[in-house]
Amino acid sequence: MRNWLFALPFIIIISVIGLFGLSNFFSLSDELSSTAIGQLAPKVQLEPLADSIPFAQVDLMRGQVTLVNFWASWCAPCRAEHATLMELAAHGVPIMGVNYKDSPDNASAFLSELGTPYLMGGADPQARMALDWGVYGLPETFVLDPNGKVLQRVTGPLTQRNLETRVLPMLKDAGLSLY
Repeated sequence: MRNWLFALPFIIIISVIGLFGLSNFFSLSDELSSTAIGQLAPKVQLEPLADSIPFAQVDLMRGQVTLVNFWASWCAPCRAEHATLMELAAHGVPIMGVNYKDSPDNASAFLSELGTPYLMGGADPQARMALDWGVYGLPETFVLDPNGKVLQRVTGPLTQRNLETRVLPMLKDAGLSLY
């Protein structure tokens, strides 16, 4: 009986670790949650970037679904998703760009090379805005409703899969049909 009591804490700890591991293994969500979902978009604080016009809080309440995309020239996944952003912009989806902790020259060269999908954009060199929005990896894209409320957060590049399963349904619900 005494040996069993010594083993009990070890058994409990192993069981708890096993349950956490199983819950992570069988989790269907590969997305990070955001405290901003369902809330008005966090504070906008941008500096000018090249020829872009920095957007303000009021620009996120334009009466249509808007995307806010955090990106940087040094970010390889940002380069990978750029064609998707260009396609969305070509279909009339308003995208606001936030250049994160980047040199202005590199950011301008990136946009000159690949094109500018952003309706408006600016720089966040000190990551103040990114901190307010809860960004901690690039790229990250937020989907906002017509009144500026955060509907969705997409971490990582906008792939065809998450575009089709997460972003396009929201655009369709808002009356924008792209495909």
